[in-house]
Amino acid sequence: MGVLRALVTHAGRVLPAVFRNQKVRRAGAVLLFLFFMTLIVCVDFFPQQVRLQAGQVSPRTITARETITFEDRAKTEEARQQAARAVAKQYDFDPQVTLAVRRDIAEIMTAIRDVQQDVHLDTPNKVEALERLLPFPLPSDVLVALAEESAATTAAVEKELTLMVTRVMERGQGVSEENLEEAKRAVAEEIRDSGWSWPYELLARNLVHHFLRPNAFYNAQRTEQLRQAAMDQVPPVLITLKKGQRIIGEGEIVTEEHLVKLEAAGELHRPMPFKTILGAVLLVALLTGIVLHYIRRLHRDIYENAGYLYMLGIIVLTVMVIGKVMVAVQVTQWPEFGSLLGYAVPVAAAGMLVAILLDVRLALIIVAVMACLVGVMTGNDLRFALVGFLGGTAGVFSVSKLSQRTDLVRAGVYVAAANVVAIMTIGLLVDTSLGLLLTSSLILGTANGILSSVLANGALPFLESSFRITSAAKLLELANPNQPLLKRLLLDAPGTYHHSILVGNLAEAGAEAVGADPILVRVGAYYHDVGKVRRPYFFIENQLTNENPHDKITPGLSTLVLTSHVKDGAEFAREHKLPQAIIDIIEQHHGTSLVTYFYHKALQQDEKNLVREEDFRYGGPKPQTKEAALIMLADSVEAAVRSVSNPTPGQVEGLIRKVIKDKLDDGQLDECDLTFRDLELIAAAFARVFTGIFHCRIEYPDGKEIERRKAQNGRHHQQSAGNGGGGR
Repeated sequence: MGVLRALVTHAGRVLPAVFRNQKVRRAGAVLLFLFFMTLIVCVDFFPQQVRLQAGQVSPRTITARETITFEDRAKTEEARQQAARAVAKQYDFDPQVTLAVRRDIAEIMTAIRDVQQDVHLDTPNKVEALERLLPFPLPSDVLVALAEESAATTAAVEKELTLMVTRVMERGQGVSEENLEEAKRAVAEEIRDSGWSWPYELLARNLVHHFLRPNAFYNAQRTEQLRQAAMDQVPPVLITLKKGQRIIGEGEIVTEEHLVKLEAAGELHRPMPFKTILGAVLLVALLTGIVLHYIRRLHRDIYENAGYLYMLGIIVLTVMVIGKVMVAVQVTQWPEFGSLLGYAVPVAAAGMLVAILLDVRLALIIVAVMACLVGVMTGNDLRFALVGFLGGTAGVFSVSKLSQRTDLVRAGVYVAAANVVAIMTIGLLVDTSLGLLLTSSLILGTANGILSSVLANGALPFLESSFRITSAAKLLELANPNQPLLKRLLLDAPGTYHHSILVGNLAEAGAEAVGADPILVRVGAYYHDVGKVRRPYFFIENQLTNENPHDKITPGLSTLVLTSHVKDGAEFAREHKLPQAIIDIIEQHHGTSLVTYFYHKALQQDEKNLVREEDFRYGGPKPQTKEAALIMLADSVEAAVRSVSNPTPGQVEGLIRKVIKDKLDDGQLDECDLTFRDLELIAAAFARVFTGIFHCRIEYPDGKEIERRKAQNGRHHQQSAGNGGGGR
């Protein structure tokens, strides 16, 4: 016990540590994914593979794959039931009941004789005595006749009646509850034919009706045993199908006999062979390995984020489960259409989600892999794999440049159109009937597009929040001017708001030039200075008068106020649950830059050499991404160009390059992955934007100049008219 307790204690310490290991968790997740995916591909969770039912028309000819002999269970059961019905019910005979019935009749007849032989009673008294002793009523005239009859006649009637009752009760298996009325009728017929007088006939019939009762009782156990024995003796009905023998022909009406033969031949619910299961396991493992290797080589950031991998697995499994359910649907009224439901598997939904949340190229790989699995899941049918791949590819490309969430609806239309064309093309290749081709392509292709759009649109917010992913759709929502923070920025700090718009234009142009995320850059630019709403009038773009609050405070305090907008902005962003990518941009868009103006102002006022440069720098961190660095450069360039009056294109370009060089020399770009070539491209992109803003304009003359020129033109025309008249 001590050793066992020690082992349990050791296991309790080791196992949690093992499961906390990232590699162990990933390996477990991969194994679970392989297991569930193999189940989805191979196992028939809905045992309704048969497309044939009784009364339908067979769409094809089916023959036996091999010679088989099988039992027709329906016919065997029918023969056994016939044998069971042939066995009569078994009864237990009780002779004591017969004796009791005879005794009851004898007692009544003896009493009647005693009344008849009583010389002390006259006829009315005898009638009264007979009424008392009879257990049933008789008419008064019958009682009078019985009272006047002799005891010898009554004894003779009793003897014959007893023989009649005995014969009926001992005939066959006796009198049972089921044949009691029949027995009474048989005795009544004998009484009628006996030739007795009417009073004795009526008396006998009433005695039989009153006292005759069952003397045979049903024995259910013995009856069941005999019937079971009879059923066991019936041999099974065997049917032999020769190899190649036709079971049902194309166009024939399916009967129950056809279904029995198809079931026996394995054409209805054929079990999945072990080799097929093994092949499916290897295929799923191979495709999963290819995807993981691709992610590891080309998307290291996704590979190192376990949450992204789990999300990828959830998306694939969910869509495949939905497809499995759709493929299993039975369309009993139109089996030909039901066999094409694999066209409706929404592979495009997975492609769109992966493209929006992770990467477009990865989405194409996922679509290709899922198309292969759909083909295997639908019975190795290449048609469904091709349509899944083409529709999924259309879905990926339709969301690759997502500009608003409603674009997902448009993507659904593109997917539907691609599916319709793909289904029609494949239908023509396999010579599908025209009616079925048009119906299936329009209904299933459109349904696939709609379902893919609905699934992607519905799952997107859930996946974004669950795995903390900032998708393009989420960023586009945040760019709406009606967002609370942007609305507050517009109302409380309008100068900063318009400055942010210009920064967004600059940064987006730079992002497109160097391959950064233009949507993230634009939205980040909108929010980068949101912290200024706490003290808007301390920033020059929001000062509407010549009064500057910085003139009344020290340079150090001014620097503290200016740099605090970074911290305030990050706090506002967290309060409004903005994505971490936006918060990072807010915190990094100044890096550790020097507040140059107030630093030099402090140096001018410093008489004791107490001013330190680090006290006039932002708290950082420095930009860690291209997007944050772009916003830093755009922010600085926009502020610098705005400070120049009447700038020329040459001045603007020179100023842009100077600002970028200053940031580079100051080390602000050391921690991001911008290259010197990227900086050159960014400078050119910024210059193009400013060229559009400060383009040359035509100088329009003022009103006085226009009136002066009109007067001059009038005098010129008058002079020309006068000269012309003199010549004539």
